[in-house]
Amino acid sequence: MVLITRKKLIKIAWLFILVFLMIVVTFPKWIAVFYPQPHRDLIIQAAYDNEVDPYLVFAIIRAESKYQTTAESPLGAKGLMQIMPETAAWIAEQQGIEGFTPEMLHQPDINIQYGCWYLNSLNKEFEGRLPVMIAAYNAGRGQVRQWIVDGTWDGSLEQLDHIPFEETKIYTKNVMKNYQAYLAIYQ
Repeated sequence: MVLITRKKLIKIAWLFILVFLMIVVTFPKWIAVFYPQPHRDLIIQAAYDNEVDPYLVFAIIRAESKYQTTAESPLGAKGLMQIMPETAAWIAEQQGIEGFTPEMLHQPDINIQYGCWYLNSLNKEFEGRLPVMIAAYNAGRGQVRQWIVDGTWDGSLEQLDHIPFEETKIYTKNVMKNYQAYLAIYQ
């Protein structure tokens, strides 16, 4: 039988307290490695200009491109926020911007500005309903509007499993998880 002396017990208790404090103090810094804020100044400014939560923008970028400016999807979406060239051309037209080319979507400032403008547009159309905005960012506004009109999905977070496109269902859950993580870490 091993006897632990009072002195050893106190040392063990202090060790546990020290380890606990180290975990508590460093936890936000450690988890931030998985939820970084690349292009922070660009995102904050574009989000502010377009009345969009910057943490939502970070969450979308994490899901869309894993922060890679050169990212390109098999369908042709480009850049940090994975914007389709056709959508970007429409955004440029709506904003009165001339000379847009699809390769410009690999420039962080343009990609983020266009993505934030588009999120603001979705926010207005879907009256701030976050799950609907996120699903529409992935599947397209017309598709999501049709699901709601048809009663396929009510647009709520609780009914995400009713989204008929598996990719959009997974994407919406992923962005919501990312968004909650960004809020918990940085707010």
